Amino acid sequence: MPDPDLRARIKEMLVKNLMLQVTPDQIGDDLPLFGPGGLGLDSIDALELVVSMEKIFGVGVANSEVAGKALKTVNTIHDYILEKRRESVQTG
Repeated sequence: MPDPDLRARIKEMLVKNLMLQVTPDQIGDDLPLFGPGGLGLDSIDALELVVSMEKIFGVGVANSEVAGKALKTVNTIHDYILEKRRESVQTG
């Protein structure tokens, strides 16, 4: 199920749920979300992000190793959500 606005929805989720001081348009698809040189999110933000992803997109994050890979950028979140949706369609 294609979702052409998924990246925009991810950015809106980031700004709204993490109370960021930027607009969704200011977040680049490949901008690092954590650490210097990016949005500078921290571990508390990561927890909030995981909860938000479950609520909004119905996609959970299994553990911190998965989170470390999936939550790097808007693009990695986008790909992770699509992958999980594909898996649930195949198994469901």
